[in-house]
Amino acid sequence: MKKADAVTRFYLDQLPGAKLKNNILQTSCPFCPPGPEQTPGSLVVFLNPESYFHGYFRCLSRCAPGGFPLHFARCKGVSMNLVPGYDPDREPGTAGVDYPVKNINTDIQNFRDRMTDELLARFHRLGIAREILEEMQVGYNGRYLVYPYIEEDGNCYTAHCIHPDRPDDTFWYGNEQFPAERTMIFNGNDIDCCENGALVIVEGEDNLLALKQLGLPGIAVPAATDLEKLDPGRFAWLHTVFLWVNHSADAERAARTLATGLGYKARLIRWPEDTEKKYSLVRFAADRQEHFRQDAFMLIKEARAFSPFASPEKELLRFQERLQQESGENHLTMPSGFAALDQALDGIHGINIVGGTPKGGKSCLFIQIATEMARRKIPVIYYDFENGRQKIYQRTLCRLSRLSAEQIRADNLNDEEAGRLTAARENLRTLLPWFRVVTDRKLTPELMRRHIDFLRHETKSRFTLVVIDSLHKLPFKDFSERRTGIDAWLRQLESIRDEQNVSFLVVSELSRGPDGRYARQPHLGSFKGSGDIEYSADNAMVLLPDWNPFDHGPLDKRINSLWLVASREHNPGKIADYRLDYPFWGFEETKVE
Repeated sequence: MKKADAVTRFYLDQLPGAKLKNNILQTSCPFCPPGPEQTPGSLVVFLNPESYFHGYFRCLSRCAPGGFPLHFARCKGVSMNLVPGYDPDREPGTAGVDYPVKNINTDIQNFRDRMTDELLARFHRLGIAREILEEMQVGYNGRYLVYPYIEEDGNCYTAHCIHPDRPDDTFWYGNEQFPAERTMIFNGNDIDCCENGALVIVEGEDNLLALKQLGLPGIAVPAATDLEKLDPGRFAWLHTVFLWVNHSADAERAARTLATGLGYKARLIRWPEDTEKKYSLVRFAADRQEHFRQDAFMLIKEARAFSPFASPEKELLRFQERLQQESGENHLTMPSGFAALDQALDGIHGINIVGGTPKGGKSCLFIQIATEMARRKIPVIYYDFENGRQKIYQRTLCRLSRLSAEQIRADNLNDEEAGRLTAARENLRTLLPWFRVVTDRKLTPELMRRHIDFLRHETKSRFTLVVIDSLHKLPFKDFSERRTGIDAWLRQLESIRDEQNVSFLVVSELSRGPDGRYARQPHLGSFKGSGDIEYSADNAMVLLPDWNPFDHGPLDKRINSLWLVASREHNPGKIADYRLDYPFWGFEETKVE
């Protein structure tokens, strides 16, 4: 059995005796009101670390709103310090709403009592059970369905009344000024219940009822245009926000506007291309009936985030298309994969700057380290201003398959070679979601932060490796101020390292001596163009060739020595020798005895 994650351990500790089966923890609900003739309902907790709803709990008797671990702790009176993800410095959001003096709670109860069997049958045909209507306190005033908008203080001051046969025939009951002064949210209390978790936003109250039938947390706005009015700050403490609107251009446009404000945490649920216009979630539930749950969760699983990257599928397709054209006739958690290097540095942590001579193998070494870390599911962003993504992917494919670029392009491989190439392509495909290449020369520190945030969120990883090839080609405004620009970038890298727990591998150029040669004895002063490297780098290294650059001997005889010349935590000295494994574009490490 795999070791339980922090959220699973929390629930197992708080719910002793609960049974865990198929990623669902089930036990008697501790929140159901006690009574001599009342049996508590079942509490279920969804515990699948791969799911966005990992840690979501709810009572099957619907005695109280479900939510994520922080909400569970508040309901159960558990010390917040025991809850995974608890931030003691986080200030709870305050709506800052001046509620009216008078509420309509009594009216809402009267409307609930007037719900007819005919309307219950109508909702049943839509796939919505009576229990859902009772949980959401939906009622009937004799002509209109009444959807109460319960506020954070637990009271209702206004309700949305909708004719069951004419959805456009609506009005607000209660304090009519209240909905005019603010953006109304149906079931808005779910936002706070889902802190550090996921929430679904839909348009229209009936769509939310269908969503609740799935057992998912969610809110609704009266109409799609209201999405544009929502304050993204209201969702600041949510980890993921799904947007599921009706299948129309206007609704999708409004959802995108909100998603832009929410940033990387927003995910748009898309209808299949053949879906008819204006199709809704509640119609989906009515049409699919017993298949609704399976089909809905499949669409949720396929929801895409607002990504600053091309999709991995597109990256792979673009690379394979180019490759096919060329073949045609016309901390210990961050290991580099090199034992001696990992021993010398205890893994790749902090800012690691490697200087080297031109064409000395720096990029080749970095590509190997970066792709091997991505194969181990460590997210890597590779900022490349030297080689181009096609060369990076091609050299990786050569190394993984142990075939030369010429062999791959020739497309005349024997069975054994073809098998290696097929396996290597599969390895490349599986590492691409963890390995993103960026060649945009308009890169800014703010954009880099967005890239890191997105990839970390997408991979659900605490760690990220950022590779920069190279420091001296990072964009800055004025070429005459190169040194100032490089030092400014180093300050930004320090900030990103500290704020986001990011590790860096950075290529740097070396300075030439008065005789035009590079120093044979590496030292901290070897680095070119920045006096701040000695202050910014956690580890400064130099990769020097032990071969004559004018020697035209075999490439596989070229050996480079890697030296640690300065470090905040480790002893300087020679780390290892690296022989170029040509023509497979990898390095073999020889440890220093």
